[in-house]
Amino acid sequence: MKLLQTVPSTAIGRSGGEGRLGRIRDYGIVVTFVVLFVALSLSSSAFLTSTNLLNILDQSAMVGIIACGGTLVIIAGGFDLSVGAIFAFASVAAAGVANHVDPIVGLLAGILAGVLLGVVNGMIITRLRVNTFIATLASSYVFRGIATLLTGGFLVAVTSDAFTVAGTYELFSMKFTIWIFAAAAVALGFVLARTAFGRYVYAVGGNPEAARLSGIHVNRIRVATFAISGMCAGIAGMLAASQDATGSAAGGVGLELSAIAAIVIGGTSIYGGEGAVWRSVLGVLLIALINNGFNLLGINPFYQSVVQGAIIIVAVALDQWARKAARSTA
Repeated sequence: MKLLQTVPSTAIGRSGGEGRLGRIRDYGIVVTFVVLFVALSLSSSAFLTSTNLLNILDQSAMVGIIACGGTLVIIAGGFDLSVGAIFAFASVAAAGVANHVDPIVGLLAGILAGVLLGVVNGMIITRLRVNTFIATLASSYVFRGIATLLTGGFLVAVTSDAFTVAGTYELFSMKFTIWIFAAAAVALGFVLARTAFGRYVYAVGGNPEAARLSGIHVNRIRVATFAISGMCAGIAGMLAASQDATGSAAGGVGLELSAIAAIVIGGTSIYGGEGAVWRSVLGVLLIALINNGFNLLGINPFYQSVVQGAIIIVAVALDQWARKAARSTA
């Protein structure tokens, strides 16, 4: 039996107010991004330079990679507040293994640590039936606490040059971190939009009971999304450790909130069942443009938080209004 829930609701026709609000929520990020990009290009001669644009991409890479993985979690109806702690744990794991085993093995260890911690989150949520918000908030304390215990609160320095290749290497004048960000966006965007797993993610987030009745293993899908989120956080943590040749248990503080903000600004519904990776990428870049534009134009940086918060409120409000319109026309 095939259910409608296996198809993203953004692909289903809308009518009246629901259609207008839905289109604003889905594609408002595109219009906003283009308008801001053009405005900054006209306002600052330094904005539209290769150096500045590459700097924006490089500074956005870590949050962007994490946001790509977090998009799947939120579409599936969950939240992952532990990615900042996983980021820190992965950097410590990468540096520690690099010092005691091998630099390349250390880089892989950072990614593997992220996957394993993501699976732990998924198992806590599905097996123990703990709310995703509470479960990942609690696990973030545990993961960062373990990382602190392993390091004694000190930085873990790596002297091998091979360890720093991933974080500092450049290809066609772009840092490897940017290429990894692009690869994560393309790969996860394809998985979400073009595979059966992606359809299952939308189904689980849209109506988990209907998905279960249609034969989808809901818990497995949820665990898989948290594993992917953990992997992305692990990749980001490994890259950060490689850039600085240092692992730190104090790293990644606030990354989870930045990633969620970008995902929500991009139009992914916090209630699950709707969203796209490419829109989360635009959300990340929109925040980066705001920060960069404020700096270039010499505007008080305290206003950055005000603007970002206002955009998040508008994005969530549009999502809520679109859902109310959908229920009223159902």
